[in-house]
Amino acid sequence: MASDAVVLQVPGPGGVMRDVRISSPDRLYFDDANLTKLDLANYYLAVSDGITRALVERPCMLHRFPKGTSEKKVHQKKLPAGAPDWIETVDIFFPRYSRTVQELCVTEPAAVLWAVQMSTVEFHPWNSRRGHVERPDEWRIDLDPMPDADFGRVRRVAHVVHEILDELGIVGFPKTSGGHGLHIYVRIEPEWEFGDVRRAAHAFGTEVVRRLPADATVTWWRKDRDPAAVFIDFNQNARDHTMAAAYSIRANARATVSAPLRWDEIDDAEPDDFTVATMPARYAELGDLHAAIDERAYRLDTLLEWDDRDTAEST
Repeated sequence: MASDAVVLQVPGPGGVMRDVRISSPDRLYFDDANLTKLDLANYYLAVSDGITRALVERPCMLHRFPKGTSEKKVHQKKLPAGAPDWIETVDIFFPRYSRTVQELCVTEPAAVLWAVQMSTVEFHPWNSRRGHVERPDEWRIDLDPMPDADFGRVRRVAHVVHEILDELGIVGFPKTSGGHGLHIYVRIEPEWEFGDVRRAAHAFGTEVVRRLPADATVTWWRKDRDPAAVFIDFNQNARDHTMAAAYSIRANARATVSAPLRWDEIDDAEPDDFTVATMPARYAELGDLHAAIDERAYRLDTLLEWDDRDTAEST
């Protein structure tokens, strides 16, 4: 027999409290971790300021699991039907389909909880905002380990990333991917289109490889990569390429989350330490470690100069 719906009160704008109805709250979403739909809703409520900050004003693709994470996933670009009138959207044109769709655009925590009601487990935002959709304001450094690369190798690459960012006078904000890698986010001025940000990301990755050739790669074709290397996936900065947001749950058996870190935590952190069960207490203690990301935006001029140099050297 289906359990009764639960209504959660979620802070909204101007002190308004939104009522968000969670139907089938006892539906099991993670079999191994024994987590229900209501458990997921309560997790996102516990980190609501952080997940909202990570998503705010960004087009957002939803990874929905109507029958739980052991069943088929739905990649939802178009806003699911039945949204309340306070849910906000952004129009996104997809050239390959020659159509425009309305994507969810989170502007308050209740929108996150409503998406959970619609079976969303993972939130994958764009690296641009709806005010300048075609000009990213976030450069994403994705350290994606190949199958034979352990997390120690990811750590070594992350330290070189940190070193180069320091030399450039840029502050990066690291987080676990929720899988086996790391992400570092940098706020940038929204002056460049996706192709330029991708070029800058490739140039940065190439510099990391110069300094750490045994551990890192920017080789595009997977078959050509060292299976023990860490791939610096510059293509995550291309248009319509999305990554799990900070604080997003990941749909794996361990129910891990993408957890913001301090740089001095990387040597001791293990990706499986950060889960739906453990993250709320960490968040209550530390708050949002990415809260300062919007305090300054950086420029890509130097990285684009590096790309021009690398292109000239290769011809």
